[in-house]
Amino acid sequence: MKKKKLGIILASVLAAGTLLSACSSKDSATSEKGGKNGAPYEIKWYTIGTPQKDTDKVFAEVNKYTKKKINATVKLTQIDWGDWDQKSQVMINSGESFDIIFTNGTSYVQNAQKGAFLAIDDLLNKEGKALKDVINPDLLEGNKVDGKLYGVPTNKEVARQDVYTFNKRLVDKYKFDLSKVKTLQDLEPMLKTIKENESGVTPMATFKAPLRFDYVFNNEMPFSFPFEGDTNKVVNPFDTDAAMKQFKTMREYYKAGYLKEDAATSKDSWPMDVENWFVRMGGSQPYADLLWSRSAKYEVVSVPAEQPTIVNESVSGSIQAISATSKNPEKAMEFLTLLNTDPYLRNLVDKGIEGVHYKKNADGAIEDLPARIDGYNMPSYSLGNHFILDLYKDDPKDKWDKFKEFNASAVKAPSLGFKFNSDPVRSELASITNISKEFYPALATGSVDPETYLPKFNKKLKEAGLDKVLKEIQKQYDEWKSSQK
Repeated sequence: MKKKKLGIILASVLAAGTLLSACSSKDSATSEKGGKNGAPYEIKWYTIGTPQKDTDKVFAEVNKYTKKKINATVKLTQIDWGDWDQKSQVMINSGESFDIIFTNGTSYVQNAQKGAFLAIDDLLNKEGKALKDVINPDLLEGNKVDGKLYGVPTNKEVARQDVYTFNKRLVDKYKFDLSKVKTLQDLEPMLKTIKENESGVTPMATFKAPLRFDYVFNNEMPFSFPFEGDTNKVVNPFDTDAAMKQFKTMREYYKAGYLKEDAATSKDSWPMDVENWFVRMGGSQPYADLLWSRSAKYEVVSVPAEQPTIVNESVSGSIQAISATSKNPEKAMEFLTLLNTDPYLRNLVDKGIEGVHYKKNADGAIEDLPARIDGYNMPSYSLGNHFILDLYKDDPKDKWDKFKEFNASAVKAPSLGFKFNSDPVRSELASITNISKEFYPALATGSVDPETYLPKFNKKLKEAGLDKVLKEIQKQYDEWKSSQK
């Protein structure tokens, strides 16, 4: 009888254990997926930028909000600028489980092509429907790889526009007429005046001869589509009359002393707050001069070097991809949707805690407090939708309207949306990259004679397999183009 009772007790214990185990497994799965009645799912997010000391403090507030909104918390990890390329790629290649990662440009395309990122088209139509409604369609279309979208692009300016930026004090002092500046060659009279009269000023800061092409694979690589003539034929821009003309002009400027002698190799970033330059060149956006002047503590003024143009490079500068290793891509998409559509969350992630990192004035404009500069100075461009960010007190009230006008005024490059698969010519690309690094900086800064070095450059490129790469790009482009009809 005792044996029978003991058997009943053991059976009951085993049954209870099985039930508890099943409940535990169910709770674990619910927790992992962030179910309505389960524990919040923790979203692992990796992004670029110097790690900030107040990140945990800010994300404690973020997580209070996201728990209520989508039953999820967020663990943000920043990887510093200089380490980003290597460390993020090692993490991706190792198959580490995470949910969201910042990406851009060629890295985005290559990782999408090899399956590291999840295609999000279906998620956008479900969890991301509100997100799809606010992002510029050119960003969504321009970032498709083989017909599918693999990341959420940052909703901001969509076009590329290089500008010549000048120190306004010197422009005013010598009464220069900037309306006459249309080309690289138009700078010469001003550069000469600065060289002769301003001994402590370098006429041209870090500066490379502008070549107006749509680059297929990295900005300095010799494969591109022209904006004029046969815009559907890939060419080597360094083997064109336009390149020779620009490099010759830069050579004249270099010999005249308008650039530093070590311009080709210098690591000087020419910080804007050091007033030791006259003209520089770089990408712009609406009201960029106000931002640069605020940073520099003196006025700068810019004129366009090209028409705003939507190219693959300009639409892929900032993307949040969902990892193929994510355990809950639906929850990751819910968070990205909230981040890009909810002004409170977007500003919290970007600017920190109101009253701690910034203050908001009666009119809604904001000012940074010391704690933001010291403890939470985040790179805004990498975090999401710009159009729901609060304006600073000295921002123009129509700032975001001007961004929308800028986007609407831009023309689309013929190759917008074309993504090159480099696998068939990987070894040739490696050789060509090394040759470009050897020759291009010296040519583009005028440090060498282009009539001698440009033919050598092109000869080396051909020997490294340039024609094979151009042929492969053209083949893939023609196939892509035919699929668009």
